[in-house]
Parts: sequence; structure tokens; C-alpha cells
Amino acid sequence: MALNAKATQEFVPIKEARDGIVILKDGSLRAIVLANSTNLSLKSSDEQQATILQFQNFLNTLDFSTQISVQSRRLDIRPYLLLLENRMKVQNEPLLKLQTKEYIEFIRNFTESVSIMTKSFFVVVPYTHITLKSDSGILQNLFSKKNKGEIKAMEQLNFEEQRSQLEQRVSVVQQGLARCGIKSAQLGTEEVVEVFYKVFNPGELEGKMEEQ
Repeated sequence: MALNAKATQEFVPIKEARDGIVILKDGSLRAIVLANSTNLSLKSSDEQQATILQFQNFLNTLDFSTQISVQSRRLDIRPYLLLLENRMKVQNEPLLKLQTKEYIEFIRNFTESVSIMTKSFFVVVPYTHITLKSDSGILQNLFSKKNKGEIKAMEQLNFEEQRSQLEQRVSVVQQGLARCGIKSAQLGTEEVVEVFYKVFNPGELEGKMEEQ
């Protein structure tokens, strides 16, 4: 019995990524902020308490919902090994060359026996434009009387207005994180696409690493 297989895209709520903004199929927008981590265990007891309280205050001041996502990935050590190998080739001192070679073998053997993970921290900032039913009817009447070029221009203007509201929220989030001692940066379009590609293809990178 044959089953009608649906394309993966049908299960993904994303319509497109543009100008660093994720546009969902329901018309709402998302911005993704990459944040660094802070090691509380390296802080004194007073510093830990101050950081926790500051983060709590940051969350309490938000008047919109956010999502914090933590992604754990196996660290790809190959670029680092390649860098060491290139340096070893141009090394003129025999002893340093030998030490570099032994160090490369140590790193390679260690990473093969122990899975070293890297973590990425993301804050997803949403914005949903609320359209009243009366406004929706007016917009439909306006769109029906305009050509495709005019409709596209109005849609772009609407997108810019919503993006402006979203960027204000992003600024609030980044300022709040900065007060907690956490550096952050909003992802661009290519970075957003890469993040979601890894989310929906979790085993591909690991498979490629094992083939090497």
C-alpha cells in the first residue's frame, strides 16, 4: 500500500528568511539573537547572586514572550587539526616540528575517544502583528483594486513596519543581556538559514565527520 509522502517543507512553519528575519507561514516574525555563556562557578557567591537577580529582573521587565534555545553539537576539530598540520609543514625547527606532530596525534586520538561538545545559546524574539477583522476587510478591498506591483510594495512596507517593531524588541533583549554581563548579536540571513539547517538535519554533520 503506497503512502502519499509529504514534503518536509510542509511540516516546517517557516515561509522564508529575509534581512535576518524569519517569516513564519502565519505572517509573524522572529529574530534570533546569539548569546555567549557565563560560568557562574568561576564567580564569587555575591557575584553569582547578583547575576541571577539581574537576569531575573531582565525577564520580569519583558512585556513579550521569548524562547531560549540551547543547541549542543559535537565539536568539529578538523579545521584546528588542519591549521596545526599547515604550521608543522612550514616549521623549520626539527624539535618543534616533532612536538607539533605528537600534539596533533594526541588531539586526534583524544577527540576520537571522547565526544567534545560545543553549546550555542539563542534567544528567539517574536513579533506578531494583530489585525482586526474590520481592518482585514478593508485591506482585502484595497488589495483587490491594486496590481501586483502595488500589492508587493504595500507588503514590503508592512514588512518594514513590523521589522521595526521587532528590532525594538531585539534591542530590549540585548540591553537586558548586557546588564547581566552577556554579550549578544542578532543573526543575519545566512546565519539564520545555517541554524535551521542544522536543526532539521541534526545527523548530517556528524555523519560527514565520521566519514573523514
